[in-house]
Amino acid sequence: MIPDPIPAATLILMREGADSGDGPEILMVERGAALAFLGGAMVFPGGRVDPGDHAMVPVDAPDADEAAARIAAIRETIEEVGLAVGLTPAPDAATLTTLRAGMASGRPFAEALRDHRLTLDMQALTPFARWCPGHVPVRRFDARFYLAPIARGDAHPLIDGGETVRAIWTTARAALAEADRGAIRIIYPTRRTLERLALYRDFAEASADARAWPIRRIIPFRAERNGVPSICIPDDLGYPITAEPVASAERG
Repeated sequence: MIPDPIPAATLILMREGADSGDGPEILMVERGAALAFLGGAMVFPGGRVDPGDHAMVPVDAPDADEAAARIAAIRETIEEVGLAVGLTPAPDAATLTTLRAGMASGRPFAEALRDHRLTLDMQALTPFARWCPGHVPVRRFDARFYLAPIARGDAHPLIDGGETVRAIWTTARAALAEADRGAIRIIYPTRRTLERLALYRDFAEASADARAWPIRRIIPFRAERNGVPSICIPDDLGYPITAEPVASAERG
């Protein structure tokens, strides 16, 4: 029996590229090799939605689960890489350092925000996708993906040294090339996401395209494509590549 998925949230941070012709840069993090889930893989910042995230959802939120996921994406990004989006007013470096330290010591996110008179701006995140693979080597997640821009001057990640052991800014095309030559490990949802991100010239184009497609749970499935057993996804969700041979797919 396939277990119920664990709600999770992922944030794809985008900044202007050093060379505008290469498209925007995205932040990717490497998970610790010893971790049971995706150890050693390159992913985007994020993690599971906690009860504390649900407790912070405004009572008038039209979709409580969606709001909790956005809160989790903001919180996890602060915890993992020390970068803040979706906070008002935008915290300076000293405030962010103190905020993150308090959270690391166990202070609830809601209380840490109140300490610094910060509020959440969940509209700063653009919904991008929702992945819920049925392949369950360790545990199964129902992960909502979001986009958010960040200025180059504010984009200096500081890894937590626990779950996250490295953080890099890279273009989607460069990350795919690194994966193809075996320099980094990416799993199936990450590869499909990078292929889609590689289409965009800037954040504005990415966010506009994200709004142009429906967001449904993506549950990869097996099917034959041109006589080859493949792992596939629906072809009406904005992804340029929707199938990969089973033999080469890294499912996680």
